Amino acid sequence: MTNTTMTIREMCDTFEVTPRTLRFYEAKELLAPIRQGQKRLFTHRDRARLTLILRGKRFGFSLEQIRQLLDLYGADDQQHSQMVRTHEMAAERLAEMIRERDELDAAISDLRTQMDGIARALDTQQASNHAAE
Repeated sequence: MTNTTMTIREMCDTFEVTPRTLRFYEAKELLAPIRQGQKRLFTHRDRARLTLILRGKRFGFSLEQIRQLLDLYGADDQQHSQMVRTHEMAAERLAEMIRERDELDAAISDLRTQMDGIARALDTQQASNHAAE
């Protein structure tokens, strides 16, 4: 399918997205399908861009960050600029994700400690109630 176009339905089925998602990315000028009346035909370039958009979203990049990377794709340097910038942005995002994970790990640990304390208090109350009976 690399040299053929795909309809919006084929794109939705292939990438597991909705037509609304594709229209949204088109409105944001991230995709530029060929228009034939009401029909949209997506090229290999659109498919490659959608792959990058979805990957970027999965990694937590903003649409503006994704746009910057896609804009670099057209640079005539064998994608060197795009790869350098992608690596920089990925390193920043990875550091952010690690910080978020560390904060989440600390919150989980705190919550477990609180739950253990409550469970012990409940056990103590229950034992007191049984002893009083």
